[in-house]
Amino acid sequence: MNITKQQLKTPYLTAADSQSGNIEQIAAKRAELKAYFINSWQTYESLFALINNDEAFYSRPEPLRHPLIFYYGHTATFYINKLMLGKFIKQRINEKLEAICAVGVDEMSWDDLNSAHYDWPSVDEVRTYRNQVFDLVCELIDTMELSLPITQDSLAWIILMGSEHERIHLETSSVIMRMLPLQDLTPTEAWQSCPYQGQAPINELLPVAAQAIELGKKADDNTYGWDNEYGAVSLEVPDFRTSKYLVSNQEFMAFVEAGGYQTPSYWSPEGQQWLSYKQATMPRFWLKKDDGYYQRNLLSEMPLPLNWPVEVNYLEAKAFCNWQSSITGRNVRLPTEPEWYVLREKVAGDLPDWQEAPGNTNLEYFASSCPVDKFDNQGIFDVVGNVWQWTESSIDAFEGFKVHPLYDDFSTPTFDGKHNLIKGGSWISTGNEAIASSRYAFRRHFFQHAGFRYVENEQQAMPLVPANHFEQDQDVCQQLQSHYQNVGLSGGNYQQQLAEQVRTWLVEHNANTEKLLDLGCSVGRTSFALADLFAHVDGVDFSARYIQHGVKLQLGEAVRFETVQEGDIVDFHELALADIGLSAAQNVLFSQGDATNLKDIFTGYDVILAQQVLEQCYDPKQFLKQVSTRLNDGALLVIASDYQFDAQVAPKEKWLGGIKVNGENLVGFEGVQQTLGNNFELLAQTQLNQVIKVTKRTSQLSEKHVTLWRFNA
Repeated sequence: MNITKQQLKTPYLTAADSQSGNIEQIAAKRAELKAYFINSWQTYESLFALINNDEAFYSRPEPLRHPLIFYYGHTATFYINKLMLGKFIKQRINEKLEAICAVGVDEMSWDDLNSAHYDWPSVDEVRTYRNQVFDLVCELIDTMELSLPITQDSLAWIILMGSEHERIHLETSSVIMRMLPLQDLTPTEAWQSCPYQGQAPINELLPVAAQAIELGKKADDNTYGWDNEYGAVSLEVPDFRTSKYLVSNQEFMAFVEAGGYQTPSYWSPEGQQWLSYKQATMPRFWLKKDDGYYQRNLLSEMPLPLNWPVEVNYLEAKAFCNWQSSITGRNVRLPTEPEWYVLREKVAGDLPDWQEAPGNTNLEYFASSCPVDKFDNQGIFDVVGNVWQWTESSIDAFEGFKVHPLYDDFSTPTFDGKHNLIKGGSWISTGNEAIASSRYAFRRHFFQHAGFRYVENEQQAMPLVPANHFEQDQDVCQQLQSHYQNVGLSGGNYQQQLAEQVRTWLVEHNANTEKLLDLGCSVGRTSFALADLFAHVDGVDFSARYIQHGVKLQLGEAVRFETVQEGDIVDFHELALADIGLSAAQNVLFSQGDATNLKDIFTGYDVILAQQVLEQCYDPKQFLKQVSTRLNDGALLVIASDYQFDAQVAPKEKWLGGIKVNGENLVGFEGVQQTLGNNFELLAQTQLNQVIKVTKRTSQLSEKHVTLWRFNA
């Protein structure tokens, strides 16, 4: 069987024939799902069958990846692990293998690349295991309940997830195999490279008109999608000019021969670090021999095909663009994701509908790249296929992003500004990888079957999807959850209750409402909740880690954060003010400040709300002694405290309570009364419970003593 002619298209989630009855539609879809699963599985088996000795499965030609034995087992264990997680099956097949082959690597802090920590299974054990999983999944497809359209909570979706996951690793594993010694691989007719090569065409820049575009896959889209594809964003893409062709080996050779790899000024700081580490002098898949340059393909070496696209990482592509800028004096760079989507509109339809792919993709033509002038998409070549195209865009979620509960770490670890999107697919991109809405990203120094095209525009600003990374700092995440979710013992929210109590007291005591100082505002809930009562609100906190999220919410942006479910398992959240009925009040100004030493501008307040300021500042006595200088005559002071002073924050001599004075107990509230003195009159007091979630099932409960004082000068 020739793999390059046998790829099935990613199935639609709905029935293919709307005229047939429901029973016939479901039977047809079941058969389609099974055929797609088998096709994905057999293609993967065909790739790994190229390895001709067991030892090669355990070598690591790419130090940043596991050995290939991991990936051979990984795609099968993925099915079992997701099926167990979703409670679609009750029993594992091989617990040890399903643990050791469960998690890949991406240089995250939790990754473990130390081979001494792994007892890899034998190749025969993995083959046996894969056969067992294959039989199980086929049985599940034959017997599962199936309704149309296929939804994300169904077993059919998990089957598709497994198939698409295997197709991802089909590509990434082929990159690793391309680094193996040739003697470890046996060429076959099923994996034939392109036979055509020659001189490269001269590249040129073509104009592309400005366009308004909308990105993001709709929730009711008719094909399987990974979580990062869903959501929506609208962008205005200005005029730009794009290279007619992908950068060819011949065009990139000029950069190499001009000393590009030896000129640090062309390289970003990250690129310079990579160059220093790798000592690279040419692209990874080039080889220099006595008679010239060669290129390593999957199964062979060949004299460097000058008219094929160069294959490089982002750092090399960016350095080339910087070199071009230096010699032309123009603003040359990589395209952004939105700009690529403008180009993508030159390609009609999408993979499921194509009778023949309009580019070297889906394994329809070759098991390698091909000349850059072979596939014309309305005057611009290789908009899709041949090699992936690096972009300037780091991956992030679209507005409305939600993780899938059975694969909650597919995308979120990459929302860190360190993973750049690649677009368009390569010759081996199949299934979801080859559809227009797909979004895959890699670290900038990683190698894939990826090259690039370049663009030029007059403006320095690039049309980028705004970044909105997931917050991972535990303290900040706990504050976000406490402020904006109902985590109280009875489902309430402490910040909301505190704001409501302040509102009540303001009415009862006929307070002026010109200016409010929300001191210790953290991530801002009470500032927003009280903003409609005041002409101006200053939200001040000692830590910029907290107030930055208040600022983002005020700008109308969503904030994303994670909380610990248990152990290493985390839940992901997205929030916006509109979701909880709050407005992004523009009369709130967030600032960083020291409660004990505020700038002089923080004065003239009608109300000061001090939230846990006493416990969190290094001199609570000094704060109370000088707070009157911030207040207008007759103004109100609200203090919320549990009086839990910490010697690591404030020395004991500065504590307000929790100590003995002259042999007698002094509690925090008494210390507050003594320090405020006769100029402050206690008007009211109450108790409110605050809950901080530590994990899904554990919480910290503190009872806040909330007191109301009037300042009389």
